[in-house]
Amino acid sequence: MADLVSHPDEIKVVSKRFGQGAADIDRYLALDGYKAAQKALPMTPDAIINEVKTSGLRGRGGAGFPTGMKWSFVPKDSPKQKYILCNGDESEPGTCKDRLILEHDPHSVIEGVMIAGLAVNAESGYIYIRGEYRYLSIIMQKAIKDAYARGFLGKNIFGSGKKFDVYWHGGAGAYEVGEESALMESLEGKRGIPRIKPPFPAVVGLWGSPTVINNVETLASAPHIILDGAQKFADYGTPKNGGVRLFCLSGHVNKPGVYELPLGYSLKKMIYEVGGGIPGGKKIKAVVPGGSSTPVLTADEIDIAMDFDGVAKAGSMLGSGGVVVIDESTCMVRFAQYIMKFYQHESCGWCIPCREGTDWLKKTLDRFHAGGGVKKDINNIQYLAENMMGRTFCPLGDAAAMPTISIVTKFRKEFEDHLEGRPCPYDPVGSVRLLPVLSH
Repeated sequence: MADLVSHPDEIKVVSKRFGQGAADIDRYLALDGYKAAQKALPMTPDAIINEVKTSGLRGRGGAGFPTGMKWSFVPKDSPKQKYILCNGDESEPGTCKDRLILEHDPHSVIEGVMIAGLAVNAESGYIYIRGEYRYLSIIMQKAIKDAYARGFLGKNIFGSGKKFDVYWHGGAGAYEVGEESALMESLEGKRGIPRIKPPFPAVVGLWGSPTVINNVETLASAPHIILDGAQKFADYGTPKNGGVRLFCLSGHVNKPGVYELPLGYSLKKMIYEVGGGIPGGKKIKAVVPGGSSTPVLTADEIDIAMDFDGVAKAGSMLGSGGVVVIDESTCMVRFAQYIMKFYQHESCGWCIPCREGTDWLKKTLDRFHAGGGVKKDINNIQYLAENMMGRTFCPLGDAAAMPTISIVTKFRKEFEDHLEGRPCPYDPVGSVRLLPVLSH
């Protein structure tokens, strides 16, 4: 349990069973497990959807789209079979929250999938777990098997006469399949590349059928909303940003960990009080607020509310909740280089702006940091990144471009200093402190 941390400001909802052995079905039942699914069984689909809408739950995977609204997009009169797809391909550098849910509370994910199924009249759900999470796949497979053995899944769930099946599927280690349409392609046994939209998954999704796709944390929140009441969940957060969420606090902080805090919590307070401040009393240089794909914030921009709207006003995104703190000893050129190395490696190669853009950016940043940079490289890096924005089939191109643009814009002087201090005035011996969480 060494990975479990706590702070007095936490409001434990999704994480309340962590460390209590809830992966065991008997223990889960003793901790109010599967009560929400049984409560949802006699409810109408519209009643379930309205409850989730009232809760203010927004997608915890990155986009922050209202969950109840997404469920309502599934056509009620479709003659095709409908599917629920749980996105457990947690691959965003800086993010490690879904891992804890899958490890400590897998049945909550199954229950959340069931509730989503009842909301749209689906009879099948898939839980897709990233390839690197092999040990978590074993835990999930056992949880599914145990749920079938108790009659919670199958042809007659809870003796209600209703059918619902849940299947596990493992990924092959590709960041790209975190994108919902690429995830469906992978699940269908094809190469994990994105689909052109529209049509959207709610109408034409898995095997051409209406499909709801939600993140692990999103679905694990649903049972708590149904059981405890939507308004209670909504009141934890801020208007249009209901509830609590798991924040992954890492980088240069004294107390890194995953903390469940209300939406709207102060980022500055999160770093200095929850995270215990910066090691060695150093100053903050930058903060990644929502995973490596989000624009970085400077030390002067961290006094903000950590909800979707508050971070957007600051010019970034709440994203997946991966908060990475960067202190004054870090070379931001090297940081940009390291981020681009990841996105260049993970590009599926389907569209030219992403395939070629990430490759050229990586090569330019490699040369620049090594001491071979020229003045026009600084503008070229920004120009390349800006021309990737909005020109790719999926958001991976934007994910690579947004942090790069923010780093060049906000830390341009560091790039200029590199031209004088070759190869790197901040790290002359090449021992730059890379954040372990970005060595994905």
